[in-house]
Amino acid sequence: MNQCNGKVILVGAGPGDPGLLTLAGAQAIAGADAIVYDALAPSATLRHARPGVELHYVGKRSGAHARQQTEINALLVDLASAGKRVVRLKGGDPFLFGRGAEEALACREGGIPFEVIPGISSALAAPAFAGIPLTHRQMAGDVLIVTGHEAGDAPSTDWAFAAQASTLVIVMGAASLAENMASLRAAGKPPGTPVACVRWGTRPDQQVVTGTVESIAGEVSRAGLTAPLATVVGPVAAFAHDLTWFEPGPLAGHRIVVTRARSDLSELAARLEALGAFITEAPAISIRPSGSKADLAAAVLERPDWIVFTSRHAVRAVIRSLRVYDSDVRSLSGIKLAAIGTATAEVLESTGIRPDFTPTRGTSEVLAAELPIQPGDRALLPLSTSSDNRLEALLAHRGAVLSRVTAYENVAEPLAEYQRSEVLEANIITFTSASTATNLRAALGDAPLSEGAKLVSIGPRTSEAVLRAFGRVDAQASTPSIEALIQAVLEVAT
Repeated sequence: MNQCNGKVILVGAGPGDPGLLTLAGAQAIAGADAIVYDALAPSATLRHARPGVELHYVGKRSGAHARQQTEINALLVDLASAGKRVVRLKGGDPFLFGRGAEEALACREGGIPFEVIPGISSALAAPAFAGIPLTHRQMAGDVLIVTGHEAGDAPSTDWAFAAQASTLVIVMGAASLAENMASLRAAGKPPGTPVACVRWGTRPDQQVVTGTVESIAGEVSRAGLTAPLATVVGPVAAFAHDLTWFEPGPLAGHRIVVTRARSDLSELAARLEALGAFITEAPAISIRPSGSKADLAAAVLERPDWIVFTSRHAVRAVIRSLRVYDSDVRSLSGIKLAAIGTATAEVLESTGIRPDFTPTRGTSEVLAAELPIQPGDRALLPLSTSSDNRLEALLAHRGAVLSRVTAYENVAEPLAEYQRSEVLEANIITFTSASTATNLRAALGDAPLSEGAKLVSIGPRTSEAVLRAFGRVDAQASTPSIEALIQAVLEVAT
């Protein structure tokens, strides 16, 4: 074996729903130096990757191969030979019509160690999400899985053998559905045998069309279904009518971009996904420490009358800074704490501290107007490097003695190519801060958004930035909170 310490891990990404990625697969992605992925691997699974990971898109969808298989094999060996931990991310399961064996053999021949992490195949998951059990004690005791795509260098499907299966599952057969059904009929399969075709099984935009061996090709054509399809042939296919359970949420069919700081992505993305949306996470910013932790901690330990938190990041920065002096949140006891909105208040409360004040609306203007501060009160403002002086000016006008300390910085995040493509195809884009709007526009350059894309902002300051960056704002959350932002998304989606 090659002693370069490189390694290739063949990871099954599952059938489409990113929640069906295995825990082992997610851990492998998180530890990868390079990820080689194809069109059927859900892009949302890449959210587990660390910042700066190498991403290599190799296509591999029927009719649109970005790279030949021999090129992919060579790429895996080359990356691992350079000492990198390489994840080969494949839709479904690597060893079920995934050409994983060819890639594993290439690694073995190149002296590269490899592992295989199985994934849930669409051959199993798509029928399950369509309410179709592949086996049934009274009617189906065996299952045969075949490919419906005839490749020049692969053995042809034995349709005479396939016709004898109690349950037949055909994958990769959308383009040849009519021919495959004709082959089954010619092999003796009764033309009235139930058939169900499932497109993009497990995804929010899943579609199911039913028919018979004789009629299904016409039904699929009329419905406009295209690849990828999983086709189930046999009596169990009739259960698609009786056991249907998968209900697409109110955001099914919508492609939504979540632009937040990298550290804040999961909650909003997860909640929108639960409503049926296809999510692209495009972290337009990352939050990094800035300024002196010692200076920030010293400002807290000087015991101001108020600490005014304008973001959750400021809360975290202050608490981290206290460790410089072997202190902790108990040092905040006796200091009045203001949180600009519910998200900021929630971070404070997660440490066991309730804010003394939260304004009726999460804006600098309302915060400054409603804060019960007295002339001469000392107020500490832990802010980012990009924060303007609007809040300072408003509080100074009320007679507060202010101390501004840099707590963190917002750093623009570049977009991976797959993120850029998905942003430009999205029909709803969310913005949770002014910097996410500014940085996303910079990352996209002059590229236009998709026609009719809706831009949804979390609040007034963010809306101003979206307007400057994109020339319009289509909706604004009623209050600057994740809950209200989701409600605004639901309103523009209807």
